[in-house]
Amino acid sequence: EELFLWLQVPNDANRAFLVIAPLPPLPAYKPEISPEDVAFLGLDNAADAALLSVVTVQGPNQATLNLKGPIVLNRRTLVAKQVIPANAAEFSVQHPLPVFNP
Repeated sequence: EELFLWLQVPNDANRAFLVIAPLPPLPAYKPEISPEDVAFLGLDNAADAALLSVVTVQGPNQATLNLKGPIVLNRRTLVAKQVIPANAAEFSVQHPLPVFNP
């Protein structure tokens, strides 16, 4: 449970997305973020970026990740944007969330 976060609209508790950083369960996931998105987010280096995937709960013990449209967050400014990676064709909108032991 500690790997999951809520990405919430400020001042509106009813608008929130369940998200997870996809790197622990999917170490091979490497979306290619466009230079335009990097500039929009003001990212000076890769360490400034946090990558999040929206989680959709399909039912008991079943969930998927949106790997085709990750949310990139600038850790310094907290500006975020959902992006479509240049290599989006390699990923799924409903990638099964793997069971793992962190």
